[in-house]
Formats: sequence, structure tokens, C-alpha cells
Amino acid sequence: MATARTSGQGPLTGVRVVELAGIGPGPFAAMLLADLGADVVRVDRPGGPGLGIDPAYDITNRNKRSVVVDLKSADGPARVLDLAARADVLIEGYRPGVAERLGVGPADCHARNPALVYGRMTGWGQEGPLAQRAGHDIGYIAVTGTLGMIGAPDGPPAVPANLVGDYAGGSLYLVVGVLAALHHARATGTGQVVDAAIVDGTAHLASMIHGMLAAGGWQDRRGANLLDGGCPYYGTYETSDGRYMAVGALEGQFYDEFLHLLGIPELAPARADFTRWGELREAIAARFGTRTRDEWTAVFEGSDACVAPVLSLREAPHHPHLAARGTFTDHGGLTQPAPAPRFSATPTAVRGGPALPGADTDDVARDWDVPRLLDTPETLVERPLP
Repeated sequence: MATARTSGQGPLTGVRVVELAGIGPGPFAAMLLADLGADVVRVDRPGGPGLGIDPAYDITNRNKRSVVVDLKSADGPARVLDLAARADVLIEGYRPGVAERLGVGPADCHARNPALVYGRMTGWGQEGPLAQRAGHDIGYIAVTGTLGMIGAPDGPPAVPANLVGDYAGGSLYLVVGVLAALHHARATGTGQVVDAAIVDGTAHLASMIHGMLAAGGWQDRRGANLLDGGCPYYGTYETSDGRYMAVGALEGQFYDEFLHLLGIPELAPARADFTRWGELREAIAARFGTRTRDEWTAVFEGSDACVAPVLSLREAPHHPHLAARGTFTDHGGLTQPAPAPRFSATPTAVRGGPALPGADTDDVARDWDVPRLLDTPETLVERPLP
């Protein structure tokens, strides 16, 4: 009898994924695959790793199942290779060479399963002068030029959490690569290694900007361009209550509606006159400073002025549009983003809460026919009582 996590929801139903536990972009990529319906088995190590929070709240482990394997034990690698032999995809996020030293590298896995897609998630990539160096999102996006684009011209670069590097340049590119390689493997019977480096993905994200730079349409400095806050009608403005409104009135008709509702239509000609952008910015800022964020939200409600309130993480789920679409969902008492994107024929859902380390060993051993997982139950971590 199928378990809740393998009950046929999502376009990747039937795809088996092994995730060698880590933190950051690897787990998020595996969550994406799990959200899309894949049966993701996370191989946790005894005692960690973790985010320093209760694993019951680690949303990146939702829709997955967990087993605990000590890869440094005598038969630990064999347990993982048993899973890899029955999997379609394996994801790991170790430094280059570590998986090989542990006995679960691509060659070891492909000897058991030639069609396996072996996804590798790193910051610097599998080769290059920095490949063996430690790093984090902020350093990866720094050297690609991406971080240097973000922020005010008279201040330091603004840190965009770890969304641009870890998750956009890392996780999303790993998932795209894995799915492309899976398509190839199913057509040919041959697996391959997917080398997803955050520096590569983050650089690729800026493709349009590099084109604009080459064409002379982008200045290589912060706060001087159409999309980096340099443009007065594409940016954020403080309201009288210390909150902010976001403005993206780029096209002429949207810009005109924006100025009309803001109450300064006479400044419309300043849009095409760079010498007046300072004047326009000051006028816009002064107007926004006369009312609260909620008052301005009401003014622009239902318009095509391309203006929106800047909400906090706790406010976002209550925005009327997001609430109507179900962009956020509640599962097990945890409010969280719902799976995305959406599918007409194979809808996705949050099918299970965060997988607790070792809690699914019996089910995985049975469903994947890997009895060796049950040989040393003393390494498992029991599910805590609610």
C-alpha cells in the first residue's frame, strides 16, 4: 500500500531521488523535486547536519522521507549504493572529491546504476582554482558581478539574503540540469553528472544585463540604470509610517497613470529627460511621505500604475491576491509557500511535513527493497513525540 508521500501527486510521480543531506541549495533543490511528486529519500547523517532549528520546522525537508546512514561506517557506503541502484537521481553537495573518498561518487554509483543522474551542488564548481575552498552565497555572487549591481550608489552593495546565489543560481539550475539529464537518461539509458555551480548559475542569471552592458544600455555601476534603482519610477519609497511602496511604472501608459494617481501629472515629461530624474525622484519621495503605506495601497488599488506595498514575510500570506491564489498554504500548523509552478493535469501539494531524521527507514527499506537499511537500527533517530 502506497504511503502518503508516494500517492501519485505531481508530474514527477514515480521518479526516485536520493538526497545526501546537506544545507542550503541542495536540500531546496530536492524539495523542489519532492514538491513536483518525486519520491525523495534524504540520507541524513547521525546527529546532523541542520539549520540549528528543530527539524520539524525545516520546510525544505517537506514531502521527503528520511533515513539515517553513517557514511563513515564500514557498510555505510554500501547502504547508499543500494539506494542509488534503485534511484533515478542522486543529489549531493559535498566539496569536490569528498563523495569519491566516501565511496559514493559518480563512478561508484554508475557501476551500480548506469542510468543514474548524479547531481552535484557546489558554490565554486567541480574544478577551478577555488574549487576546494569554503564559501557562501555572498562570496559566490560577489565574484560574478551580481552583488555589485545591487544597492544604492552612495552605499555598499545590499545583501539579497541568500536567494540570488544559493537558490536562484544554485538550486534552480541544479533542478533544470537534473531534469534535462533525466530526460536524456530515459531516452538513451545513459546517466551523467550534472555539475551545478552557484557561480555559473548566478552569472547566467545576469545574461540580459551583460547584453545591455555590451550594447551601451547599462552602466557598470550601482544605482545608475533602469532596473537597479537608478530610475526614479522603478524603485522603493518610504511612506509616512516608515513603511515602503514599490514602484515599477516603466512603460509610458503605466507611468502616466502612476503620476496621475500620485498627484504630480505635471512632471510626466521628466520621464525621458535624465537631467530631471533627480527632481522627479524628490517629488515622488515627497508625495509618498504624505500618507501611510496602507493609504497609498488604497489609492493604487485596481490601477495599472504598477505600484505595490512592500510587505513583510508575516504579512505576505494575507495579501488578498496571494490569499485568493493560495500562494501560501498551511500544513501541520506551518504557514509556508505552496509548491510552484502549477500543473493542470498533475497538480502538486504539500503531502507531508518536514522529514524527521531516520523516521522513514522502515517504509523506505520496504518500498525501495533495500533491506540493508534495517541492519543497524541503533543508528536511527526515533521520531519525537508530538
